[in-house]
Amino acid sequence: MDTLDDWFPYREYRPHQRKMLEVAASVARDGGIAMIDAPTGSGKSSVVSALLAESRGRKVLVAVRTISQLATFMRELDLIRKKRGGLKFAYLIGKSGMCPLGGEGDVYRRCEGVKAFSTALMRERAQKGSLVPANDRQIKQQIRKMDPDHPLICPYFIQGKSFVETGDAGLKMVPSAALRVRAERVSTELIWPDQLAEFCGNICPYDTMMHAARDADVVLVNFYHLFDDTIREQLYQSLGVEGHDAMLLIDEAHNCGDVVQSIESVTIEERDIVQAEHELAGRRRSQHQADAISQILPQITRFMEALKASLEAEDWFDPAIFQRMVLSGTLYRRMEDVVDDLLKISEGIREKNMQAGEFRESAIERLTEFFYRIFRSASDPAYLTVYRKDDDGTVALGVRNIDPSNKLQEIAQAHACCVLISGTLSPIESYRRYYFGDLPVTTLSLPNSFPPENRRIFCASDITTAYSMRRDAQNLARTEDYILTFARLPGNLAFYFPSYDLLNTFADRCAPRIRGKQIYVEPKDPAAAAAMLREFMGLPGTGRSGVLFAVCGGKWSEGLDYRGEMLSGALVIGLPLAPFNRVRRMVIDYFKMKFGEEGEFISYTLPAINRALQALGRVLRTPEDRGILVLGEKRFLEPRVHAGLPPWMQGEMTACTIDVFKMEAGRWRS
Repeated sequence: MDTLDDWFPYREYRPHQRKMLEVAASVARDGGIAMIDAPTGSGKSSVVSALLAESRGRKVLVAVRTISQLATFMRELDLIRKKRGGLKFAYLIGKSGMCPLGGEGDVYRRCEGVKAFSTALMRERAQKGSLVPANDRQIKQQIRKMDPDHPLICPYFIQGKSFVETGDAGLKMVPSAALRVRAERVSTELIWPDQLAEFCGNICPYDTMMHAARDADVVLVNFYHLFDDTIREQLYQSLGVEGHDAMLLIDEAHNCGDVVQSIESVTIEERDIVQAEHELAGRRRSQHQADAISQILPQITRFMEALKASLEAEDWFDPAIFQRMVLSGTLYRRMEDVVDDLLKISEGIREKNMQAGEFRESAIERLTEFFYRIFRSASDPAYLTVYRKDDDGTVALGVRNIDPSNKLQEIAQAHACCVLISGTLSPIESYRRYYFGDLPVTTLSLPNSFPPENRRIFCASDITTAYSMRRDAQNLARTEDYILTFARLPGNLAFYFPSYDLLNTFADRCAPRIRGKQIYVEPKDPAAAAAMLREFMGLPGTGRSGVLFAVCGGKWSEGLDYRGEMLSGALVIGLPLAPFNRVRRMVIDYFKMKFGEEGEFISYTLPAINRALQALGRVLRTPEDRGILVLGEKRFLEPRVHAGLPPWMQGEMTACTIDVFKMEAGRWRS
């Protein structure tokens, strides 16, 4: 029987790593759920070796959020393969990152449409004797004539298919020899995501990986492959597995809740109502329900118009009032009848659009999802009806999921075992209750294994971003003093703020007074942010250094690896709480009903602490890294907030005033 040591790919274990892997192996062997809070450097990626040691022929599924996390597990699995030999793994990072076809609209819908059309064409030609579609003259001709911006055929899919005759004189479509060869190689060689398209050549990379995944011991997927019900069901069907056949490992598990909430929420805007009216006009002859639904749309518009008088940028709206107003004067008496008719119309529109090569989500489909969620929110308090008013006065209506626990519990229990790992699942008991309620869960929190002499942790006791103090002149002056003192430290540095407003306020005040460093202020445009970040991370190689002004929870604060000299220190200004309004109050009240007084901490304070920890966690990525971490907010010293920090950080953190910090910063520089 295999042991943990048989699969562990290193010569020795890191401090506390063996215990972590034994917990994972025990859950893999006996079933159940485990949550592991292990700081950077603990060797969390080796948990996959513990699952493999107890796999007994079951497939291991690893869910990751970013490409950098995918790469970490690929390196780990490659080391295991070198030790064990014969290990196969594949990855599926989402079709948007793997599809070479191009064209407009939703990539999954486009893929479904062109594959269906391509399959029909290939089968037609095969019945006339052309068993290798890629060599068929008519298929080649249609591909040449195809508009690349509106594809109806996928040449990459066609290259990966061929037909064989069956015993009953029928035809069966099978993977081509070329696809099988590439799939075997991609599961046994180290092919990085940015090399995959070139490696696959004229064959679909996603199809290649999916074929490889069927026989793989380990399959790496992104969060949406796991948490989106439709994508997960299609994936498991393609792999030929049920949940109970697979062991599940979820990395960066502190993000699970946010991803599930995003998937389970829906928003409609005024332009969706206008577009829905156009779509319905084309269905009136073929579907009698279109006229009835058309009566509803002006009612929705009137409801949105009424909300424009509100002074709030975001607030709750009463779903009962919405339903009465929308149904008034129409043929409908019940919301479920509206949902039924919308489903019939949306299916017709979707089928027609797919046949025409239009792969965008229709407004009617979005409206259908919205009404379904509205109907569900009436009986499920985990969904809130909210509206948002933009600066230009336009209104959007949404149904927001506020509690991801039902979905997380459903997924975890559907698998042979489920292990969640993260460097910021602290306090782990709060995350356990938030995600899994009363389910039995094995939990483990590890101390920081990096050398403590390589880091200093401070918390300012004399500044705050609490709303009541944001205009206080002394508080503002001290905050600026902390920023300018910190900016004089050597190397690349980062400042993180709770919001873009505060970021821009202090960047405007402080950036002109920072000398000798390049200044980078996080933009909202993702492309511009990525280019600026690459330049910032490359500064140490040129002998220069810079300063980032960024937001907690933003593009520069999570999922990034600032190793070595790329980042020498981080200062988080404030406690990055979500804006407080009636919606937030309702969320807190929901969790207080569920968890008592701890509900406010779990739903409001804990996410803010995690955003701050994620930002600080960018600094120390290897045992050799040296850095200074500062929490610029006195609320982190309050007992309840302080108790939410990892135990190792609580023990090492020094409370300071600006005068003490200036002295300590001087010592750190020297």
